[in-house]
Amino acid sequence: MHNGKLIPIRGKELYVEVHGSPDNPPLLYLHGGPGESCFNFSYHQSARLEKDFMVIAIDQRGVCRSEGVTENEDFKLQDLIEDCEALRDHFSVDKWSLIGHSFGGFLSVLYAATYPDSIDRVVLECPTFDFDLTSRSLMRKTASLLEKHGQSRAAIESLTIVTNNELKGRELAELYSDYSDLLGENRMEIYMHNHDHPTDYSYYSDEKWDELYDKSEVHYNLLRAEGRIFDSLLPLLNEIKSPTLLLTGKYDPVTSDLQVQAFRTDVELGETYHFEDSGHTPHDEEPEHFANVIKKFIS
Repeated sequence: MHNGKLIPIRGKELYVEVHGSPDNPPLLYLHGGPGESCFNFSYHQSARLEKDFMVIAIDQRGVCRSEGVTENEDFKLQDLIEDCEALRDHFSVDKWSLIGHSFGGFLSVLYAATYPDSIDRVVLECPTFDFDLTSRSLMRKTASLLEKHGQSRAAIESLTIVTNNELKGRELAELYSDYSDLLGENRMEIYMHNHDHPTDYSYYSDEKWDELYDKSEVHYNLLRAEGRIFDSLLPLLNEIKSPTLLLTGKYDPVTSDLQVQAFRTDVELGETYHFEDSGHTPHDEEPEHFANVIKKFIS
């Protein structure tokens, strides 16, 4: 792992890792966030998938190990889609499959709807299709954890926010951020259920990680300011024409029930698979199981 290099794509250097032979079916991994990294996925999945696929994993434009974006730069959600398409050209790939985790699932839906002829199959791992629905679902889980950790008043306030339909978009996302921060070191309980397969982050120092995530924050702030990430993609689901697999985790609040139902109703060639021992990241909570599900669906 970590055999990444910087590749110039549309005027920016993107951090790109390639695992496996170019003779294998190509598979692009899109991380979550906005502003996470492909580090965690590569750590758990590159060696498991590289025998069957050419896995291409990237840190998205402006994120972590990719070249940063500046606060006054003209950077928009659509840039992330155009980067994927330019990367496909760079590797001379005719069609590739996608694995989109969380916000990467949001991007995968947009990409598949915008460039259907570029996509073979799509895997959506615990995605969001609608930030409002996801924020409310996350707030519900946050409330239960605040209650569990002795912050009853904050728990009640959280539930009040969930039922306030006046709150939308950026305001709702920021309230979730504020209340989840009250959990402190327990915040990851929102997302993680199974801790049997920890990720070793010591490849970079803590200072280096801080520096990388400062970059990611600029990326996220620009996307929030543009506001397109708060547009629901539920109306786009019926435009996905590729075979598509929705992966859910039993303990994951991100892909709420309404979103799962919309997927089942609207994605013509859609299938679902449920991980019984995972929260938000089956790729690291049940890594072997995850790899087998991917191989079966894409091969």
